[in-house]
Amino acid sequence: MPRPSRHLDRALLAAGRELYPALGCAGLTIRQVAEAAEVNIGMFHYHFRTREAFLRAMMQGAYEEMFSSLTLAARPDVTFRNALRAALRVLGGFLLDNRPLVARILADALSGEAVARDFLRDNLPRHVRVILGLVQAAQAAGELRSVAPVQALGFCAGAVALPILGGGLAADELDAAAARPLRENLLTPEALEERIDLALAALAPVGAPAPSPGGIR
Repeated sequence: MPRPSRHLDRALLAAGRELYPALGCAGLTIRQVAEAAEVNIGMFHYHFRTREAFLRAMMQGAYEEMFSSLTLAARPDVTFRNALRAALRVLGGFLLDNRPLVARILADALSGEAVARDFLRDNLPRHVRVILGLVQAAQAAGELRSVAPVQALGFCAGAVALPILGGGLAADELDAAAARPLRENLLTPEALEERIDLALAALAPVGAPAPSPGGIR
């Protein structure tokens, strides 16, 4: 007997990613996902067995797409500093493109949802290790100033992630006119690039010449 097409599980995962930000772990149901994907509920159970397994697969799939790009970006081309820039660009771009998804995972984890909490526990250290390794390598090469690596990591995270998550949350609560400055000045690829430039300039070795904006692309 032939196995059901894998396109069905992809359709279910895509539907879940669309529905999840509004509904969260507690609100998302198997029936909603199956109806949105136009897939029989029996196929949902065939591919994922449980709602919790589906939620984990949905979160993990989004993360693995980002992490694959991150590991490619983290390979030094000319300098470790440029590899760090590229890695921060990947992380920031992922947040820009998936902000509602990431925000909901964080909110669910904070509210005690086990699937979201376990997902963050298992995956947050993975990209942190990549960025921290690049910071340490750049410091060892004299490309970043000598501060505690976790301090530099926190500074970069504050520049890249917090304006997207916090600014996006604020923009969502405001009317269109009031939200426009936040969206235009915080939630665009150009704004992200500017913040990365500012963070790396602040972390440059004392007395080093100012790097060109945008680094090597």
